[in-house]
Amino acid sequence: MTDAVVAGATRDEIDGVDVRMLRAPDASADDVRWCDAVIIGTPENFGYMSGLIKDFLERIFYVVVDDTPGLPYALFVKASNDGSGAVRSVERILTGLRWKQALPPLVVTGDVSDADLEQCAELGMTLAAGLEAGVF
Repeated sequence: MTDAVVAGATRDEIDGVDVRMLRAPDASADDVRWCDAVIIGTPENFGYMSGLIKDFLERIFYVVVDDTPGLPYALFVKASNDGSGAVRSVERILTGLRWKQALPPLVVTGDVSDADLEQCAELGMTLAAGLEAGVF
């Protein structure tokens, strides 16, 4: 799913948007300050976001909270249930950061299909194109 999101965000038609794909343990507050938008992907674990995403958000929260209000974000979740717990848990923290949801969360349940991967690519492309156009 992540590869599809990145492929969408880096399409040839989109100019002027640099994309960094970082795993949660490797991402820092400086990376968040660098970007003009964030796409967060997480599996649903026990009806919650992954521990690595929670760790990332805990590490950066107080460091960037005053520097990044209004930062556009999108979220995708690979869910084993309905994904609502994972979405809620991430959104609760991002609301505290005062980041702005640019697109509705994309939740994929069950096996990942080609149609799901197309939606992931569309998510990445839409956010990148919106940045390029100055919408976000």
